[in-house]
Amino acid sequence: MGSMFRSEEMALCQLFIQPEAAYASVATMGEAGVVQFRDLNSEMNVFQRKFVSEVRRCDELERKLRYIQAEVHKDHVLVPVPESSVFPFAPNPREIINLESQLERTENEILELSHNAVNLKSNYLELTELKHVLEKTHAFFEELDMDFLDQDGTNSSGQDSLTKALISDEALNSHSSQVTRGRLGFVAGVVPRERVPGFERMLWRISRGNVFLRRAELEESLEDPATGNEIFKTVFVAFFQGEQLKSRVKKVCSGFHASFYNCPSAHSERQEMLKGVKTRLEDLNMVLNQTRDHRQRVLTTVAKELHNWGVMVRKMKAIYHTLNLFNMDVTKKCLIGECWIPVKDLQFIRQTLAEGSKAVGSSIPSFLNIIETNEKPPTFNRTNRFTQGFQNLVDSYGIAGYREVNPALYTIITFPFLFGIMFGDAGHGIILTVFGAYMVLYEQQLSKTKSSNEIWNIFFGGRYIILLMGLFSIYTGIIYNDVFSKSVNIFGSSWSVHVSAKEVLGNKSITLDPATVDYSQKPYPLGLDPVWQVAVNKIIFLNSYKMKLSIIFGVVHMMFGVILSVVNHVHFKKKHNILLQFIPQMLFLVLLFFYMVSLMFLKWVWYGPKNPLKTSPRCAPSVLIMFINMMLFKHTVPFEGCDEYMFEGQERLQKIFVTVAIMCIPVMLLGKPLYVILYERRRKKRQGEGCTDVNGSIELKETEVSTMIDDPASHEEEEPASELFIHQSIETIEYVLSTVSHTASYLRLWALSLAHAQLSEVLWNMVLRMGLTSETHWGAIKLYLTFGIWSIFTLAILVMMEGLSAFLHTLRLHWVEFMSKFYVGNGHAFQPFWFKHVLETEESIDD
Repeated sequence: MGSMFRSEEMALCQLFIQPEAAYASVATMGEAGVVQFRDLNSEMNVFQRKFVSEVRRCDELERKLRYIQAEVHKDHVLVPVPESSVFPFAPNPREIINLESQLERTENEILELSHNAVNLKSNYLELTELKHVLEKTHAFFEELDMDFLDQDGTNSSGQDSLTKALISDEALNSHSSQVTRGRLGFVAGVVPRERVPGFERMLWRISRGNVFLRRAELEESLEDPATGNEIFKTVFVAFFQGEQLKSRVKKVCSGFHASFYNCPSAHSERQEMLKGVKTRLEDLNMVLNQTRDHRQRVLTTVAKELHNWGVMVRKMKAIYHTLNLFNMDVTKKCLIGECWIPVKDLQFIRQTLAEGSKAVGSSIPSFLNIIETNEKPPTFNRTNRFTQGFQNLVDSYGIAGYREVNPALYTIITFPFLFGIMFGDAGHGIILTVFGAYMVLYEQQLSKTKSSNEIWNIFFGGRYIILLMGLFSIYTGIIYNDVFSKSVNIFGSSWSVHVSAKEVLGNKSITLDPATVDYSQKPYPLGLDPVWQVAVNKIIFLNSYKMKLSIIFGVVHMMFGVILSVVNHVHFKKKHNILLQFIPQMLFLVLLFFYMVSLMFLKWVWYGPKNPLKTSPRCAPSVLIMFINMMLFKHTVPFEGCDEYMFEGQERLQKIFVTVAIMCIPVMLLGKPLYVILYERRRKKRQGEGCTDVNGSIELKETEVSTMIDDPASHEEEEPASELFIHQSIETIEYVLSTVSHTASYLRLWALSLAHAQLSEVLWNMVLRMGLTSETHWGAIKLYLTFGIWSIFTLAILVMMEGLSAFLHTLRLHWVEFMSKFYVGNGHAFQPFWFKHVLETEESIDD
């Protein structure tokens, strides 16, 4: 939790690693994820670096893995790909050689299997097409009188009739008796179904109608040997005369990717060939099944190791990329790297370097040196599954400056609490809680399921935020006594009606006086009294109640933000800011706005229904009017018998408060610039003149690291005096005006809570109530339908839309109204070399 309060101390270090131990040392650092390396070879391109050949080697392994993965996914129905949450370590150099040979062997085996399978499928396709040709052409030849065609007689008029004939079944039947077999030839084969219309037109054009085309579509689809896609083909037989026309027909067939086969014209020969083709198909089908089973066994074995192989190759590639950031010393016997390391992990890195050198048997140990620098370190906040979501909310606004107070620690409570004030419904809070609890309880199973739905990923990343928002909504819903726009009467109402039934039924509304026996003077034990649910002045009462709560929580929240600025001033050794900034800011906020909050509590305590006239509700002054009069030094004439102020001496006290608050403005405006000009710069100048010799050691203790970088802002270039006054003027004006605007901004807590409650009540009265009014049997069906509609509207509008609106408004209250009091957010994030980030990035790219 220490790093959640403030980012961890960082040290800029130099690593001196022996080349043979570099791979193992960097691999261990990648598993820990606590080192951010700097590029010492930025002037070189990627092809000039030392380990470019090793990176290419990894690229080749990735190519083989992609091919193997594609083959496995091609048969994903038959080959299950097991999911694994275990990530192996990066392979050592010996394991790299074994991995390369294993991937090479696997790729060659799969290539050979795929090549053989394509050849077998091609042969199977050809035999299948030949079988269909032999079967379909039997009907075509039966239509021709083959016995008549065997005669030697000729008919010269056949040529004229053939020329006039169309490529149709009727033309073939009408002229078949006039064509002699000695002059008639044919070509049989198959053509893709989508090419048939163009195929027919082309045959017609090249032959001028002297080709008879018969075709029959194949009912079943065929398989493309290369891609495995379904293809549909048509069997055709083209009859023609002459060798010249035969050559043209074959060229057309080739142009349209038609396959033609030798088909005997005699029936007995076709039957004999068909029998042989079927026998060969059976044998080939058996071989294909055996090949398919063998391929499945190979891919199943490979699929079990595919995840581990991919992780090892990616880790290995990341290591060599990181080693390319190192520089080689002049003797070329040592790798030198620079990196940012958290101070808490310095001992771990030293131990890692020692173990890496020991593992390879190096006589020269690797070591680490801390470099003194004025450079601004990165910001590193350690998080866990619970705190990660809240840290992301803060980082979305801006990364905290180095060692700046981290608002995420306080956001864990304040964010869901302010959300609950705006949401304020126990029923809807239960829905949020159930949804958040489901994601939390099953987070391991859900995290393994990689979803491409961005909205779901956002919900799952903020599962603990949703859970707490639901719990706080239940709490505030109980305080408001609001459950799906209805109140719950658990402890019994403190109000009672002491009139007759006739008076109750005869009056549309009855006024209950808290000063009489209508009220027991015992407050409801928890939350609001349920009688307010049926009161006519319910909205008036809730308006006043929720508006005052919003102001109270808003002022307290802003005061807490100003108090946190003191922690920054003390840590960065700017104690003058406490006197010149914090105290005037706090006085301005407390003397004006916290005083207004105090008046609210005084009004609640001092004015009661059974009190004397001056402290009765009739004489209770308006806090808002009193605050405006205090700022304008005005007076308001009270009611007869009442006092303008709540207590004696209040007018004098208010004048003192306003005067002191106004006097704080010039202190905030001029104090810091004058101090910097008159004292700080002179002190630094005297220190610079007194420093004649600077000696230091590169090797520093961990306890001395914090003194190297005390305040990043102090190392920036000095601003001119005019800019100091301008910047301070802007900050002062912004703070003074923001105290008013930010206080008013917290009224959104009241506005959204009231809007949510009213919308929930409208849905109940206009939708669900229709199903509750009927007393017949049809009322059950009506209630069933209206409940479904009410549930859909409740989830879509009140939970989703209103929940998102309350979330965004809560986010704004933290980013602007709260964090602006102490948070600068001008840092840059710590980006360590971590295998987890490398693998997640690779997976997102693959998706």
